[in-house]
Amino acid sequence: MTTEVETLRRRADFLACARGKRQGTKGMMVQGLDRGDDGPVRVGFTCSKKVGNAVARNRAKRRLREVARLLLPLHGRPGWDYVLIGSRDRTADRPFDELQADLLHALRKLHG
Repeated sequence: MTTEVETLRRRADFLACARGKRQGTKGMMVQGLDRGDDGPVRVGFTCSKKVGNAVARNRAKRRLREVARLLLPLHGRPGWDYVLIGSRDRTADRPFDELQADLLHALRKLHG
């Protein structure tokens, strides 16, 4: 089952998701919030300056976007918001297949 995935853009949506569940993995932190509707899966990405300079943050976010593009249509739940947060020295350097496994693990934990 594939579902449509939209991107979070409003700060209020990121803050609401921060009040939901969270699951840390070696490659990222994933925040999840059940909005309680049947709308599309929504995802946002963030990396603080702790991750590094602009080049490092953008590289980490690109990798998070690609992992989400591959996995959330299949494993995300409709009506949920997810925020993927990059980790310093981990998101950009972690092997891509392990990054995918991290997201799958986090989704299983968030959905209980």
